[in-house]
Amino acid sequence: MNIETGTRQRVLRTVSEQGPITAVELADRLEVTPTAVRRHLDALVAEGQLSERDSQRDLHGERRRGRPARAYVVTDAGHSRLRSDYDDLAADLLAFLAEQGGDEAVQAYARRRASVLAEGLELPAEGTVADRTQALATALDARGFATSTRPLGTGVQLCQGHCPVQHVAEQFPALCEAETEMFSRVLGVHVQRLASLAHGDHVCTTFVPTPAQSGNGQHPQSTTRRDES
Repeated sequence: MNIETGTRQRVLRTVSEQGPITAVELADRLEVTPTAVRRHLDALVAEGQLSERDSQRDLHGERRRGRPARAYVVTDAGHSRLRSDYDDLAADLLAFLAEQGGDEAVQAYARRRASVLAEGLELPAEGTVADRTQALATALDARGFATSTRPLGTGVQLCQGHCPVQHVAEQFPALCEAETEMFSRVLGVHVQRLASLAHGDHVCTTFVPTPAQSGNGQHPQSTTRRDES
């Protein structure tokens, strides 16, 4: 892999983690010149890996002042480039499982997969919900989920720019449901999935409420807010 190709892959991955993101913001994160970033962005748009979005609104839906800048998100083709090559096999196996054992068998597998994932996260036992959410994001990112966090209202928005089972989850939503339940369990609060790659959104987002006291055993309900970015 040459330097040019490596940088382009870094651009694609960073957009999947942080998008919608402008060229200037991307250049700052990658520590390269805006001119170089724009060259890669233009190439990825031409290839259909990225698309442009309105960057005039912030995370809360408020219109920003000043001249709007172009922002970028990953397209379905871009996610296909990032995802595992085993989608067809996994979907085939789950379809066979559903035929043999029904929906309950698929749900049992989804819960088992989420439990196995949770066991390998190694989150700290102590700390605030915000601390544990950041630790969860770091652990998921290390496992290829292109994960980041953003403050949102009275909590934190957990963003997953890539999902290894995205196209399988389109057919078997139990995978997303079990993952969300696992997040609630390991964080100790009731989280809410706001958007999903499997449903056609450009990123999976989960709202995590962050109460002042995280060790009281209560699971406060999250607010219903959509990611307007």
